[in-house]
Amino acid sequence: MAASRVAAGIFVSRLLGLVRTRVFAHYFGTGELADVWNAALRIPNVVQNLLGEGSLSASFIPVYVRLLEEGREREAGRVAGAVLGLLALTAGLLAAAGVWAAPLLADSIAAGFSAEARAALVPLLRLLFPMTGVLVISAWALGILNSHRSFFVAYVAPALWNLSMIVTLLAAGARGLMELDLLVALAWGALAGGALQLFFQLPFLAPHLRGVVPSLGRRLAAVGLVVRNFVPVVAARGAATLSGLLDVWLGSLLAAGAVAAMGYAQPIYLLPISLFGMSVAAAALPDLSRDSTAGRDRVRERAEHAVGTVLFWLVPSTAGYMVFGPEIMGILYQTGEFTGGDARAVGIILAAYAVGLPATGTSRVLSSTFYALGDTRTPARIAYARIAVSVAVGASVMFPLDRLSVGGLGMGAAGIAAGATVGAWLEFLLLRRSLMWRLRGLSFGRGSVPACVLAAALATGAGLVTATLLPPLHPVLAGGATLLPFGVVYLLAAHRLGATPAGAAALLQRLRGGGGDEDGKGKGTDR
Repeated sequence: MAASRVAAGIFVSRLLGLVRTRVFAHYFGTGELADVWNAALRIPNVVQNLLGEGSLSASFIPVYVRLLEEGREREAGRVAGAVLGLLALTAGLLAAAGVWAAPLLADSIAAGFSAEARAALVPLLRLLFPMTGVLVISAWALGILNSHRSFFVAYVAPALWNLSMIVTLLAAGARGLMELDLLVALAWGALAGGALQLFFQLPFLAPHLRGVVPSLGRRLAAVGLVVRNFVPVVAARGAATLSGLLDVWLGSLLAAGAVAAMGYAQPIYLLPISLFGMSVAAAALPDLSRDSTAGRDRVRERAEHAVGTVLFWLVPSTAGYMVFGPEIMGILYQTGEFTGGDARAVGIILAAYAVGLPATGTSRVLSSTFYALGDTRTPARIAYARIAVSVAVGASVMFPLDRLSVGGLGMGAAGIAAGATVGAWLEFLLLRRSLMWRLRGLSFGRGSVPACVLAAALATGAGLVTATLLPPLHPVLAGGATLLPFGVVYLLAAHRLGATPAGAAALLQRLRGGGGDEDGKGKGTDR
């Protein structure tokens, strides 16, 4: 199953990402330099957000896949080369501008940081902007590989980026580097990791590069279509970029540690979205693009199946994050400078983000459906409505919450997370309403969602009972002992209630030693 291959690749990469964050937490905790590093990653990420995977998936992949389906391989290669040339030129110029403007960016976007922290940010930005330019080219390679259904390679490649930073951080720490010198070494590791990620993809990409010559594609009609689709998608991605920058700006106005706390919570919040929302959406997009030529009934059926699959995983993730957030943070990060108090505080921030998980993950699928239908403008408009609401809500509640302290850390970041949650639900509702108008009869797992909610409630009860009965244990042991029954009870209850998607039902059959139903779908429903 394509989504399974995407999820497997993302899982490996995200797992190493968690290891990287744990190593970072050991050295920096939630101190001021942790804020600096998280800001340093967010600001250059503008280039990758605007030009990377999300934008290419919406604009380039549908056109490229249709050319391949029509047997026009030569033209598809020329289009791919033109997109590569345009991306390389644009990403190079933006990265160079970021290097030149690093002091101005540090002073404006991280305005609330101390003068010393803003000065420390500048050399990091000058290393990380070129890294994002390399990652944009890697995203182009990912798009080609996805179009040829080489999903695992495309999504496991970022593991090398994480691995490079892990090795660099451990080696620099072992040499006794401290504070800013350690951060600069980590930035060099990130730059090297971006190059490794791209080079890893090249052998798998080579068979698909016949006729691919970098150009600007001025005479290709298909390139014009890609560019026309690209502009509104970049506008939509601009909303995500603006959201990230505003998070840094708002966080810099709060007590020290706020930006770092969001930096620890967000990867965990995004993990199920990446594993299930992004993987299902990425795997479905080429098929949705093909189905769009066969009629809207096929598109509707595939979209319904994708939404049902995403919600099967995101409903329990939401429950687990809301109830067991501190335990999860203790398992992942509690070491060295990252204390038990930090784990409790970041767990609360994670819970605030988690309320929006189902909306955010489902919106990925709905946006991909719009892209497959050739509509890139509707998701862009809705994305800006989301960001406006997110900022308004977050800014209104973050200062009162920052006066509350958990483990010595102000809770203003939880207010920013709450704003993101409100915006996520607004985005989902607007996308849903617009898509239901386009695809008459579209439903969103009305039968399976209540069953998933019931199964998640039963699983939460099992986890709470286990946590109550446990003796005092190390955070890793206590958290693991609590989350294991949560996961097992959810899977078994959902299976019994008939809410399990086909792939998960077959997995459960294998785990129970059975061969699965004859149709390979178990007792679950695809919707």
